[in-house]
Amino acid sequence: MTSSGDENATVPADESPTAMRRLLPADLVERDGCPFDPPPGLRQRRGQGAVQPLTLHNGASTWMVTGLDEARAVLSDPRFSSDRVRHPDATHQQAAGQPAPPPGGRTDGMFIFMDPPEHTRLRRLLTGQFTVRRMRALESHIRDIAVEHIEAMRAAGTEADLVPAYALPIPSLVICEMLGVDYADRARFQRNTAIALDSTSGDDERARAGLELYGFIQELVAAKRAEPADDMLSGLIHDADPPLTDAQLVDMALVLLGAGHETTANMLGLGTFALLEHPDQLGALRADPALLDNAIEELLRYLSIIQMGVTRVATEDVKVGDVEIAAGATVIIATPEANRDPRHWNDPDRLDVLRPRTSHLAFGHGVHQCLGQQLARVEMRVGLGELLTRMPGLRLAVPAEQVPLRNEMLVFGVHSLPVTWA
Repeated sequence: MTSSGDENATVPADESPTAMRRLLPADLVERDGCPFDPPPGLRQRRGQGAVQPLTLHNGASTWMVTGLDEARAVLSDPRFSSDRVRHPDATHQQAAGQPAPPPGGRTDGMFIFMDPPEHTRLRRLLTGQFTVRRMRALESHIRDIAVEHIEAMRAAGTEADLVPAYALPIPSLVICEMLGVDYADRARFQRNTAIALDSTSGDDERARAGLELYGFIQELVAAKRAEPADDMLSGLIHDADPPLTDAQLVDMALVLLGAGHETTANMLGLGTFALLEHPDQLGALRADPALLDNAIEELLRYLSIIQMGVTRVATEDVKVGDVEIAAGATVIIATPEANRDPRHWNDPDRLDVLRPRTSHLAFGHGVHQCLGQQLARVEMRVGLGELLTRMPGLRLAVPAEQVPLRNEMLVFGVHSLPVTWA
């Protein structure tokens, strides 16, 4: 699920994060030099305040939050809204006069763009599906998937692209099974999701991808209504009281499918890349596998694959840190920089798998904290653990500077990771 951060970072069907990505200065979102460091614009702004003014390309004045404490304060304060219908952010200034939702409340299922109590009801329906106990029960199955794909790579030769051969299939298979999606349909879903999350996609291309995604899930909902099975989507259809509409079910399924493979796949790919490029850290992890859980939290903090785009809108005047945020202002959380706040971590730009575990913003914070964070942790623990154990000679097959980065995507990572083990 979202090894990512805030829920709204991985939604393929909504324009808000992608629109924000397009309006941000390039130096705040495009990484250069070291592929594991925050974008240069964030690094240059370090020390200029935990809450800084930021002007978007459309001329809108916003606030960028780079401090960990201040980001948590925004994400946990009910005076900052996630509701893009009632409180359009700076990317949707022209939508400010749109009609309000009907008195009975919103009828869509995009719970990631809702505030309580609407958000609370829909999220509660999903919470029971992602308990620590249930995620740990999945661990042996996830290990079977990982081992199967490692053996397939070995059988095919001594080189592979780790992204399609390993990093993407693990979370894709798991979330497809949980929701009851035929895994044979994964290519169709993943292709359209990639287009939707690519800030360079044309508007027409994105619209077509969105329609195909929506139609895909509509067909799935209809099939589960007719023939329920032992999966999450069937449970949402047949167990919710009051019942959910088809529109709500489609929206919720889109959120879960998008979040369930995109972010964890990129953490597996980029995390492996980071370890291969830090042989001292890889060596420490190989020497003491008990460090794996610690290493995963450090990789989540250090890599922060959710780039700029997590936003909130102030519904009244609010003071954050020592800055007054006016009602109606958009606040943007700079997750990669907040996760390297020098007030919380010594030498924050260094990857250190021995670093004591601390909380971070990789899964967000507050009521919208990632539902699937425990699933993501299990997938990463198993995925990285099996890879490092079963392929002791693993290394890059190309120079590091030739590994293509996902600078144009909402979720950072690598497009491919050529590796060898010969």
